[in-house]
Amino acid sequence: MCGIAGTYRWPDGKVVADRLTETLAHRGPDGAGRYGHPVGDGEVHLGHRRLSIIDLTETGAQPMISDGLALTYNGELYNAPELRAELEAAGVRFRGTSDTEVLLEAWRRWGTDCLPRLRGMFAFGIFDERTGELVLVRDQLGIKPLFLLRRGEGLVFASELKALAAATGKLEVDHAALVASLLYYWVPDSRCAFREAEKLPPGSWLRCRPDGRVERGRFWDLKEVAAEGRERARAGEQPDLAAVVEESTRRHLLSDVPVATFLSGGLDSSYLTALAARHQPGISAYTIGFRAEDAKFEAMPDDLRYARQVAARFGVDLHEIEIAPNVLDLLPQMTYSLDEPIGDPAAINTFLICTAAREAGVKVMLSGMGADELFAGYRKHLANLIALRYQRVPRPLRRGVSAAVDRLPVATSRRGFRSVRFAKRFLSFADLPEETAFRRSYTMYDQDELLALLDPDLAGTVDDVLTEHQDVYQDNELDDFVNRMCLTDARMFLPGLNLTYTDRSSMAASTEVRTPYVDVEVVKAAFAIPGDRKIAGRQGKAVLKEAATSVLPREIVYRPKGLFSAPLRAWMSRDLAPLVREVVNDGELVRSGILRRDALKRMVAEDAAGQQDFSKHLWHVLTLEYWYRDATSGSGQSTRLTA
Repeated sequence: MCGIAGTYRWPDGKVVADRLTETLAHRGPDGAGRYGHPVGDGEVHLGHRRLSIIDLTETGAQPMISDGLALTYNGELYNAPELRAELEAAGVRFRGTSDTEVLLEAWRRWGTDCLPRLRGMFAFGIFDERTGELVLVRDQLGIKPLFLLRRGEGLVFASELKALAAATGKLEVDHAALVASLLYYWVPDSRCAFREAEKLPPGSWLRCRPDGRVERGRFWDLKEVAAEGRERARAGEQPDLAAVVEESTRRHLLSDVPVATFLSGGLDSSYLTALAARHQPGISAYTIGFRAEDAKFEAMPDDLRYARQVAARFGVDLHEIEIAPNVLDLLPQMTYSLDEPIGDPAAINTFLICTAAREAGVKVMLSGMGADELFAGYRKHLANLIALRYQRVPRPLRRGVSAAVDRLPVATSRRGFRSVRFAKRFLSFADLPEETAFRRSYTMYDQDELLALLDPDLAGTVDDVLTEHQDVYQDNELDDFVNRMCLTDARMFLPGLNLTYTDRSSMAASTEVRTPYVDVEVVKAAFAIPGDRKIAGRQGKAVLKEAATSVLPREIVYRPKGLFSAPLRAWMSRDLAPLVREVVNDGELVRSGILRRDALKRMVAEDAAGQQDFSKHLWHVLTLEYWYRDATSGSGQSTRLTA
């Protein structure tokens, strides 16, 4: 895992590339490299910051230059041994043992045809001195980030958006991305927080030519994979999910440095940790706990006892970290690290765990990220199925249920009521059509609420953002409701939120996080499984639980779903209450006219009264405020609306 950057026919390209690379120092504290070469009437410059994981010697250093090719690469190839053997059989002689060299030689032999054969997480730029072409590539599922910005015939790219902002001067905030962030509490992968910048889409490449032409291509399409899976399911194929997950976990352990795991005590991380312990006995794992008073106020489950049980059963060296952070200090730090306005407090957990692991000498962590999206493990998936049945209840009875639940408090001054929060959340979408209900089940606001919160001039932008979700949800031919939800999550929620905060939070602590469930073979297997095997009765992730029972005790497999989150209500009502008042009354978002003060004040009042739980909404307003302050002051740009 590393940080990559570069410029192509960009004014002062070397200076800009150096600045880009230096901004990414946290991603690669083990080494730095530069490369430059003439191209057309300009130059190309590649930069690299190295976090040494495989081949710790100088033969793995980057940018890697060999016989006219120069490569700057971020990621890991888990099928590098097989590719290496195939290339060696064809006569290639390798200098070292890095997967970087395998990638470079695979590109030399097969060009873009090598891309569908790569199994791993990656983003890279490769320059051919003979043709003067630069090609940028991003992995199939969007695990690794790659931002780029084009002006005229020039281009700059980097692993993080903050590097582009620091190196290129003024960048204008994209207010449509801010609206999307308010809706989702993250910015979809199809959008970028700055207008000129963009994210290279997952499973795609971009080629820059010396004559100014730019060509784009796609080498992997999740929609097609899901369609192929549907046909496999219709043909009666039943993937051996247990074997696929174990093989992926084994491959993800490939490393020349110690590997540890996240262990929340939930199914996903427990399953991976147990499998990893088979191949690396005594492996370390890291888990989190909260201050007792915070956990009680939030009505959070006791995940620690499950994590301890798994560790004891499989001989895992468990490290427990209590989350009692100074959130006033961490909030601006995390906002900077996350690049874009992301309001998921789980990013703090990831950062603190990775920091503790790094201090113990661990560079690589395995995460259970992705299982919920692929196997329908979130509450929203089951809730949307239940909503279909709920809609058959006579309307007068439904109105009575809604009125009764609406009167219930979500919290008192001393504790919260999770069941009431869940009930209110369910009733907010239970009567809606399929796509709208699914969107509302995991977003922050409905359309009217969002319009009431925002400047009226942004009403058209709200429509665009909502239409985008509808388009993505309907862009498939699946006849399976559960798999339609899973596909939308894999295309939007996974790369837009979970993979993004995992990358930025872990790399802020100079730690690599690998995600064995977010693997091309696991994904292929997931979409070959019908939805009624993913949700069986009231059990989400039923097929994964069935696979896990061969390894884990049933108490772990079938325990209530845990939370990789934070005690937001406690933080918002105590630690952050003064900051909330400041942002609502005199924040930049309010003073610029983007957010409406009266709507925010109503939200604060209803939350304080315990009638509604707006802690997550207000947390995200704080993250958005900090991000917006940095974005506008750092670039010296105007706060005038330009949507």
